[in-house]
Amino acid sequence: MKITDHIKNSNGKTLFSFEIIPPKKGNSIQELYNNIDPLMEFNPPFIDVTTSREEYVYIDKGNGLLDRKITRMRPGTVGICAAIKHKYNVDTVPHVLCGGFTKEETEYLLVDCHYLGIDNVMALRGDAMSHQKYFEPIEGGNEYAKDLVAQIHNLNCGKYLHDVVEGNNKANFCIGVAGYPEKHLEAPSLQTDLKRLKEKVDAGADYIVTQMFFDNKKYFEFVEAAKNMGINVPIIPGIKPLAVKRHLQLLPQVFRIDLPEELISEIEKCTTNQQVRQVGIEWTIQQSKELLAAGVPVLHYYSMGKSDNIREIAAALF
Repeated sequence: MKITDHIKNSNGKTLFSFEIIPPKKGNSIQELYNNIDPLMEFNPPFIDVTTSREEYVYIDKGNGLLDRKITRMRPGTVGICAAIKHKYNVDTVPHVLCGGFTKEETEYLLVDCHYLGIDNVMALRGDAMSHQKYFEPIEGGNEYAKDLVAQIHNLNCGKYLHDVVEGNNKANFCIGVAGYPEKHLEAPSLQTDLKRLKEKVDAGADYIVTQMFFDNKKYFEFVEAAKNMGINVPIIPGIKPLAVKRHLQLLPQVFRIDLPEELISEIEKCTTNQQVRQVGIEWTIQQSKELLAAGVPVLHYYSMGKSDNIREIAAALF
């Protein structure tokens, strides 16, 4: 079922969902199941599965020289989605990237998703590679998320890259995109970033999931500004509980977000990461209660690892 249909069928009730990362190559999927199992009691209608682009590794050739190879440390997003869908009977949302994929590879991935009965995809540009200052698409790849959205939308219309298929089994993907309450780190202004978001919606995006934020005011202002821009699709808040003290430096640096002074003060009082984790849980519960009261369509949590804190938060809310 489409995410938008889950929202429509909820009769105004806020839904619970979360996001996971695939295991690294060589690791068992059971570890992933162990983190999903405790969250299933809260009846998530869908689970997002992230993906990552290629990266370079350097292999010692034994003669003092290094050989540079391209690899993917966490392959198998579509396979993970199919496995979760089969095991839990829940919809899954694979993340699809511009970065590291040609348009042909993207088309093959989308066809596989269609065959597997996966109805939703999250279309993202992705990050630059570690050696790049700015994002650069690979040859034959989509440059912007709006281009990827357009490709998926075309597939829904039976328009493949090199032909038009007049079949009766067209794809019908529900397309999600990312939104940034504090603007994308590369955008010169929030207004400019909203214009880019509007372009993604105009290209065919059906719903938006926000980057993490820790001040609900930023989300509410973002939703209002998006509406004023003519964006009328559901905007789902993405939420991440702080878990370790280094998040105080890491999250603002990587995501260009601000943390409320009250939260910073509480974290700085902590002497252990276990205390930080508890502060993160309590802050997220209060943040989520305010969002619940405002009637947001979904509370979407970035678990990205162990799920014990997400379970404690969900138990206080759902």
